[in-house]
Amino acid sequence: MMSLKSMLILLPAVLLCGTALTDEIKYPVRQVKVIVPFGAGGPTDVFARLVAQRMSAKLGQQFYIENQGGAGGNIGMAAVARAKPDGHTLLVVSSSFVANPSLYARAPYHPIKDFEPITLAALTPNILVVHPSFPTKNVQELIAYVKANPGKYSFASSGAGTAPHLTAEVLKASQGLDLVHIPFAGSSPAIQSVLGGHTPIGFTVMTPAVGQVLDGKLRALAVTTPLRSPALPDVPTLIEQGFSGLESDTMQGYLAPAGTPKAIIDLLQKEIVAAMDDPDVKSKMAQLGFDAVGSSPEQFRGRIEAELPKWAKVIKDANLKVE
Repeated sequence: MMSLKSMLILLPAVLLCGTALTDEIKYPVRQVKVIVPFGAGGPTDVFARLVAQRMSAKLGQQFYIENQGGAGGNIGMAAVARAKPDGHTLLVVSSSFVANPSLYARAPYHPIKDFEPITLAALTPNILVVHPSFPTKNVQELIAYVKANPGKYSFASSGAGTAPHLTAEVLKASQGLDLVHIPFAGSSPAIQSVLGGHTPIGFTVMTPAVGQVLDGKLRALAVTTPLRSPALPDVPTLIEQGFSGLESDTMQGYLAPAGTPKAIIDLLQKEIVAAMDDPDVKSKMAQLGFDAVGSSPEQFRGRIEAELPKWAKVIKDANLKVE
């Protein structure tokens, strides 16, 4: 039988455990701000809103989206890096999160030190599209046509340092293409530029292009993932057309400020994965070309650490830099 002295020694530890459990149960205690570091209507914004609606219903507090676009996402990312680490300010990022530290001379955040990864929630293929009036039906024809007209054509991208832009730079370098890059503040305005014929070629995240391709308003030449996307099963991959080494996708990942308690990180990871498993959310994600992942925090950290040097090399080789 435990002595009174032993019980007194163990009492502080028991109380401490009780406090931790109580704190975990009480989260969230108010609205949760989910910062999307891009404008409204883009892939990351659309994805974040799908998940936030389900999270609000499940956890009893509103998870609301706040768009803080600008500087390739740096403004919103830096805001979360400086936020209180209590789980009430979250960040949803795309692949620019791992490119910006190499692309910008003074990126205002450190992708490892300033954040706690929650989950790599989903991946989206990148897509190469042209205006229907553009006289090319596949990637080989596009390359031949651009080579025959050096410096004459431009391509729209989701923004400097985004995965579509960097993939396009690799394609340009490998094929010796003289194409002018026109960066936009997200995939949606880039797609609008191609639709209007202002930039006849577009390299963007697939999500805002799906409906336009299905309606015949854009011609899709290729997706950048190893396999075709179920959202556009008739669009071939770059690999199928003889272009390997250009595989890329755009991630949708959740992070919290560094120092956020592990209990909150684990709870959020579980609930984000559950939200994506909701039949309505899952159906909408599939229609828009999102592939659910739902990684652990540790797996997401591993992805970040692997992609930092990958995109740093692409940026260095293409001599890209933004002040």
